[in-house]
Order: sequence, then C-alpha cells, then structure tokens
Amino acid sequence: MEETHQHYQILGKRTELYFAILCGIFLLIGFLIAKLTGLADWTFLLSYIVAYFFGGFFITIEASKKIPKGDFDIDFLMVAAAVGAAFIGSWAEGALLLFLFSLGHALEHYAMNKAKKSIEALGNLSPKTALVKKNGELEEVVVEALKINDTIVIKPNTTIAADGVITSGSSSINQAPITGESIPIDKTFIESTDSLLDFKHIDKNHVVFAGTINGDSSLEVLVLKLSEDSTVSRLIKMVSEVETQKSPTQRLTKKFEKWYVPIVILVVFLLCFAFLIIDENFDTSLYRAITVLVAASPCALAISTPSAVLSGIARAAQKGVLIKGGRALEDLGEIKTIAFDKTGTLTEGRPKLTNLIPLNDMDENELAKLVLEVESLSNHPLAKAITKDLKVKHNIESLNKASNVNAIQGKGIQADYDRKKVFIGNVKLMDDSGIKVDDTIASHMEELLQNGHTVMLVAFQNEIVGLISVMDLPRKTAARTLKRLKEIGIKNMIMLTGDHQNVGNAIANQIGLTEAKGNLLPDDKVTAVKALLKRDKKIAMVGDGVNDAPAMALSTVSVAMGAAGSDVALETADVALMSDKIENLPFVIGLSRASKRIIKQNIFISLGVVVLLVPVTILGLTNIGLAVAFHEGSTIVVVLNALRLLRFNMGEL
Repeated sequence: MEETHQHYQILGKRTELYFAILCGIFLLIGFLIAKLTGLADWTFLLSYIVAYFFGGFFITIEASKKIPKGDFDIDFLMVAAAVGAAFIGSWAEGALLLFLFSLGHALEHYAMNKAKKSIEALGNLSPKTALVKKNGELEEVVVEALKINDTIVIKPNTTIAADGVITSGSSSINQAPITGESIPIDKTFIESTDSLLDFKHIDKNHVVFAGTINGDSSLEVLVLKLSEDSTVSRLIKMVSEVETQKSPTQRLTKKFEKWYVPIVILVVFLLCFAFLIIDENFDTSLYRAITVLVAASPCALAISTPSAVLSGIARAAQKGVLIKGGRALEDLGEIKTIAFDKTGTLTEGRPKLTNLIPLNDMDENELAKLVLEVESLSNHPLAKAITKDLKVKHNIESLNKASNVNAIQGKGIQADYDRKKVFIGNVKLMDDSGIKVDDTIASHMEELLQNGHTVMLVAFQNEIVGLISVMDLPRKTAARTLKRLKEIGIKNMIMLTGDHQNVGNAIANQIGLTEAKGNLLPDDKVTAVKALLKRDKKIAMVGDGVNDAPAMALSTVSVAMGAAGSDVALETADVALMSDKIENLPFVIGLSRASKRIIKQNIFISLGVVVLLVPVTILGLTNIGLAVAFHEGSTIVVVLNALRLLRFNMGEL
C-alpha cells in the first residue's frame, strides 16, 4: 500500500488518514439529514456517496491492483460488501463499513517508514569526511574513499571516521554510541603495526571504532576496515535486515484472507442463481445473495483488533508510553524473558563518586580537598564527575592550590599540591612512581573492583593516602521495577552490557537480575539475543543506545528508554518509554495482556456472529434489516469492549 500512498498524496503524507476522517464526517452528515430533517432523499444520499468516495478510495485502488493477479483479500470483500449494501439501499451501513475499515488502515500505515528512519539515523553516526595523512600533509576525503592502511588524523573532540588501530597519540574515547559503555575508555598507540593480528583480536586498548568520539588529544589511526565494513555499517545492515521481516501475525492474516474471501465470493455468486434450483425469482435470489454478502463481510472482525490496539495505545500514551503498532502490543503480553542494556537503562548513565576512603591517618576532609584541587584541573570525564560530587558532598570549592598537572594515559594523573607531588591513578602509576601499594590496600581495591567500581589510588608525599571509586549507579526505581516484573510472571531478566563482567555482576546483584553478560560488542549482543530467542521463543529487549539497535530489532519486542534513548533506538523500538521511567514497564506488559485478552474476545464475538448469521441468511430465515442490525450490533459490541482498555489499571492484571 506504500506505493499507492506515494502516488495519491493529494493532501500530503497523511492523505489516507484525512480521507478516512472525511468519510466519517460525510457519513455523520448524511445520517443526521436522514433522521432529523425532512429533506429530499437525494440530499443524504449525496452525502453517503461522498463518504463512499473518501472511505473507499485507497481500499478500492489496492483491491483493483490485486484482482488481476487473482489475489482477492479483505480489501476486496469490504468494497464488495459496501457496494452490495448500497445496491439494496443500506447506504449508511456501507459507509460505516468503509469508514471504520479505512480508519484502521490509515492508522496502521501511519508508521510504515520506521525502518527507513532508523537506517537514516544510524548513517548519521559516522562523519562524512576524514583527514588522511599523505606525505606529511593532510587531505580531506569522503569516508567512502578511504582505503585499508590509510592513516587518518582524528582531531580532539571529533567523531572517529573509520575502524582502525591507533599508531600515534593517546586519548579517552567515548565509545557509548557503539558499545554503550558509560565511562570513556583510555586508548593509546600500538608499539608496532608489523604483523598485525585480525582486527577483532588486536588489544582493545589500541583499537577505535567509527562513530565513537575522541577526547582531548589528537590521534593518528591506521584504517583497518573500509567504510562499508565498519561497525556502524554493520549496525545499519543488521537493523535494515531485521526491520523488513514480516511478523508471524501478518503472515497468518494473509493466509486467512486467501481462503476466507474466495469462499465468500463463491457462495455469494452461487446464491445469485438459487432461483434455478428453488422456486423463487431472480430478484429474491439476488437480495438473498447481497444479504449474505453483508452478513459475511468481516466488518467486526476487521476492526476487532485495530479498535483494541488503538485503545491500548491511547491508554499507554496517557502513561507516557509510546507503542508502535498492534504486533508489539500483542506480543509483549506473552513475554517471559527480558534482556536489558545497562547504561542509561538500568543505571543513571553517568559515573558517580561512590567512595572516598582515607588511609594512613589521612583526614577525610583533607583528602577531599587534595583530590578536588588536582582533579579540577583535568578534562577527563571521570575527573569531572569526581570534582562535581566532591563539591556537593563535602561543600568545598577549588582554591587553585594544584599546578603542573600531567595526565599519564592509561595510568592516571600527577600534579603538584603545596609544592609536593600528588599521584591519582591505578597500581601501575604507583609502581612507576616508586610508591608501594601494600597487600591490605590492594585487597581493599580488589574488593571494590569486584563490586563493579572503577578504583583509583591517591598518593601524596610518596605514600598512599586514600582510595576513590566511581560507578554508574543503578536507577533508584530499578530494583522495585524488577521485583514487580517478577511478581507479574517475568521469569528471566538478563543484562547485556559492553562494560566489564564485574560491573555487570555488581549491578545485577544490587537490583535483582537473574543473569548478567558483560564485555559485549553489538555483534555479541545480537548473538546473545539469538540464543535467548532460541531458548525462550519470545523475548523483549530494553535499551537506550545505538549499540542496542541490532539486538533490539532482532528481539520479539524492543523497548527504548525515551529521554535518554538515541534516535536510532527510538526509531528501531516497538515501545518507547517516553518519560524515561523504567517503572512503566510492568504497566505496559499488563496492558498488553489485557489487550490480547480483549482481542481474543472480539474475534470470538465477530466470528460468532458471522457463523450464526450466514446460515440464517442463506436459508432466508431473516431479512436484510435484521442481518444489518446483528452485523452492526456486533461491531458496536466489539468497539465498546475495546474501549474498556482506556480505563485499564495494573489491578486488572
């Protein structure tokens, strides 16, 4: 139907929706004229004809394209039923049929360009040009022109243009767009590029990805992957492949249409010639055939799912949850396994100072002042987080007592404080500086590391005087949300993160996850989701970053954290928690279950009426008035049943 839309966008991209609304308006006008005024019949008949035009426009075009191929679907049956209703004088019923069906179609196709948008958003991650170093000079080229073994220069605070290995310089790289890691990673140059291993096996401390963001230092990078083979390009390919796959529900509907519609057409056609077998005239046989066509037209069936879906989506929107279509709404209620990203989903997405531990008789306030003075001179993201939290927790400000700051890549920072040397960093920095780290301190440090903290030693006057640690802390509502999910029947809750396994385990233990998988790149997350799908058949994936997009697209239902979520995650996602409240997840799962239940009830009601009505009309035991009354009555019952979802609360689980 997308091609039809492109050729007939008379009123813009939403022409189909506007046509459905106009159909409803002219239907209402015609009905009011017929019931409330004494005007001539042609006045309300004209209004119904206009309603027919707007309601049947896109449906008729679509049906007419399929008829030459021998493909008769529900679109064709709806048009035939509407024409039949008009033929026997039931214009209002025919117009109502077209209005409800065209409105459902318009709203269903409103989000059809989701895959295209998600791919475009992914493509914007990588820069369009790169600075290539040739014979000591820089030349700007488009990224598609880069060749393997080209050397590119990455300026400070710019996006890296290609996957490769650092050959000169050191910097902190923000890998969150690709790996989802909350804390920038220190990267440094490789000693030699001779006999390089396969890209995947090179030490991660030397490797950079296209789409990640450089820190405050310039780098030179040896290109190891062409533009089309880069990590970002693979993400685009994975998302586009998964997005274009049809859902099982779509396939099932098509199968149903293939046998149901031809059978109805055949039965109606044969009934037109019933006068050849039984004692009646042609007009009576034709009247019966049209009555059967109206009775058999799946009007209630056609709107049984859309009406429930629209009500469910509207109720979700009231709670700050955007659900993109019926498949997601139906599938979410069947989920027993949920995979979560860590950064920005289960955690705040920002490192926080978690410990400031004085050692060797150092006063805590003095330690806080010492660390603040030194770290406030650094541009490292961790230093900024430490500085911010120290000012708040200890109510202190920098007095500019530190000087001669020197960042030592991969190790830490050194500076002068009161004309004495200060070192803040890892064990390697202390060893290189001749400062002893005894077993007690090492044990304390290891304990914090095992619990997911990033730990730094503080040395002053050649002695360890303290420990500081930072961590991306869990959301305050995470533990409560996971507990509620468990209560409503979610059996498996797994974290998939690009961070270290220790970090994943620590967060999992704090908030009550059943499992944590760490050190995962986007490809690894896709592999993990495939394994979960194979084991549990249906899973949901909750994420917020670009690195989650392929895994989210592969999952049965993908859920994006709205406020923190990237454009790609939001475009790829079936469900978006727009207010960034993960605590809305149990509500939307409960709503999904209620929607699924009401959809089943509606299908039972609509098919039940058809099964009852068709034999009765074939045998001539009722007239067209009663058939229409029962048929439209079932439609009203189905709609009213669906509207109950607008009042859904968690207590109805």
